[in-house]
Amino acid sequence: MVVRASALLALCADLGVYYAFAEDLPDISLWWEVAILSLLVIPAVLALVPLALPVRGSTYLLPAVVVLAGLAVLLEAKELGIAASFVKLAAVTGAGWFFLRFFEEVSWVVLVALAIIPVDVLSVARGPTKHILEQKPEVFDWLSVAFPVPGEHASAQLGLPDVLFFALFLGAAERFGLRPCLTWLACTLSFGATLPLAVWLDVSGLPALPLLSASFVLANADLLWRRLRSRRG
Repeated sequence: MVVRASALLALCADLGVYYAFAEDLPDISLWWEVAILSLLVIPAVLALVPLALPVRGSTYLLPAVVVLAGLAVLLEAKELGIAASFVKLAAVTGAGWFFLRFFEEVSWVVLVALAIIPVDVLSVARGPTKHILEQKPEVFDWLSVAFPVPGEHASAQLGLPDVLFFALFLGAAERFGLRPCLTWLACTLSFGATLPLAVWLDVSGLPALPLLSASFVLANADLLWRRLRSRRG
């Protein structure tokens, strides 16, 4: 526990330095920026989630989520974007783990993973997400976690629902005896794959949940299949 806490604090400190000085780094080509974000920055930020897994069962999880959500709003209002991103990450991660408590079977998680795919696709293609991205980008700043682009005053962004389901899937992998490490790797890489695809297609945003859900299911496919068959038997 002490080692995990030390690693969490060390990673937070390293990321804090990067976030504070990212725009002062040398300017590089677009695809190098994409590679650094996809393979280094996003995985490093999302590594905070598994390091915090021991608090998933805390009785104070819901009050902590409420406090963190309020703090995130305050930090955004004060234009303290760096701190706000980390607080939003913590708040939404906690929310995902709290909702997981209502899932009695792993099959429920699989159903959610499948159900959110068309919802996310429709939202980004024609729904509220598309409207926010195109008409109200400042609102999306509030509803996302930022990943600063090296050498520029800009950030890649991941919507809070994406982070929530990432945390929920990772928590489910631990709770139901699946593969937490492989789940983290596959789901993290799914976000890393969505970014270059969005850049290549030259669009303001792509639905991240389809690849995320597929990554969770594929990383645990054989175990999930055995659980589902045993339930039917």
